[in-house]
Amino acid sequence: MLKLRGESVYLRALEPEDSEIIYKWENNTDVWQVSDTLVPFSRYTIDQYVNSIQDIYVNKQLRLVICENETSAVIGTLDVFDFNPFHSRAGIGILIADNKHRKKGFASQALSLAIDYCFTVLMLNQIYCNIPVENEDSLNLFLRYDFQIVGIMKNWNKTLNGFADEYFLQLLNYHLDT
Repeated sequence: MLKLRGESVYLRALEPEDSEIIYKWENNTDVWQVSDTLVPFSRYTIDQYVNSIQDIYVNKQLRLVICENETSAVIGTLDVFDFNPFHSRAGIGILIADNKHRKKGFASQALSLAIDYCFTVLMLNQIYCNIPVENEDSLNLFLRYDFQIVGIMKNWNKTLNGFADEYFLQLLNYHLDT
């Protein structure tokens, strides 16, 4: 049985009241580097996105909110993106927005729940992620869940200090009959 609730976090769909926090996070220039964002988002654009129909088969992406079980506080987001039902794959990304919520296992539980969702509900053959080589915490998180580094994209991301490499990782669903 699919669970979108772990011991300390749960995943849920976006709600209209999430507009303010999503607006804040999307306009946080500290995370623009990993989200390939170059310009701020307007409140109108965020409101339209949050209030749109969140159908992964239509939008080819799904944003889930990560909430702490104890308080129901919204602490981050988990994105399933680049969804390709024909090839049975999707990308995955996680944001734990505030440093005070990091290194507490929240991202790990959210990733575990998302893997189960992607393989059980979406019946994907594989999920993948891209991680800048300097982001050791994210790399270690995905490696703990058996993601494999299958490539390094050289000079992939432009940074203030020049170009940086990025890992490409995949997790194959070995439980599917192929």
